[in-house]
Amino acid sequence: MIQPHIQCEKVSKMVLLPGDPQRVDRVGSFLDDAVVIANNREFKTLTGSYKGMQVTVTSTGIGGASAVIALEELINCGGEYFIRIGSAGAVQKDINIGDLIISMASVREDGASAMYINKDYPAVSDFEILTALKNNAVKLGYEHHVGITRSHDSFYIDDEIEKMKFWNKKNVLGSDMETASLFVIGKLRGVMVGSVLNNVVLYSKDVKDGVNDYVNQKDLAQQGEDREILLALESLHEISRRNQ
Repeated sequence: MIQPHIQCEKVSKMVLLPGDPQRVDRVGSFLDDAVVIANNREFKTLTGSYKGMQVTVTSTGIGGASAVIALEELINCGGEYFIRIGSAGAVQKDINIGDLIISMASVREDGASAMYINKDYPAVSDFEILTALKNNAVKLGYEHHVGITRSHDSFYIDDEIEKMKFWNKKNVLGSDMETASLFVIGKLRGVMVGSVLNNVVLYSKDVKDGVNDYVNQKDLAQQGEDREILLALESLHEISRRNQ
């Protein structure tokens, strides 16, 4: 049955979940035989292969609500292992632009997961995916941080600065908008979900004025995106080989 929002009927067991539809095409450049199979609303889906492993890539849009729609429908289409490849803003000063943040658990400041179950239920990564991400980040030599992240629903609340200071003191590494929702629904549905985030915003630091500095920061963020894509693909490939 074709799913109403992602407009897919069958997908691979291994799935990458970027937020931005344009990042789907970016992932496609790392794959063999990449083909877009659906494109509806914020949900763009591509399939291809990586070292012989079939993989699907579906964009989830912005926020937990749309991410959960994508996850639910991808599960209906046969998806079993999911890695979010997104962007984050740092909540600690030692996390640089382009550093990767591997989420082991996420603070549930989202609304989507609360529609499923109360917030006593934890938002945690699948352990197999978490371990694969950590081990492959070391193997590839990527600058990375492993720990707790935070998922929220708005960039524009009046007390954003105070909230960031609060979570900084609680050793939260970075903020995004989707990880917590994906972790919770993944556990409830019995599928494996992990998350790696490319840091694109420094914590509590002034924006650099020089054009050269701006270009350099942009380059670092792009390098981080390429690295998170390759890290996720290598991690899924490791899991796929182990489970054959």
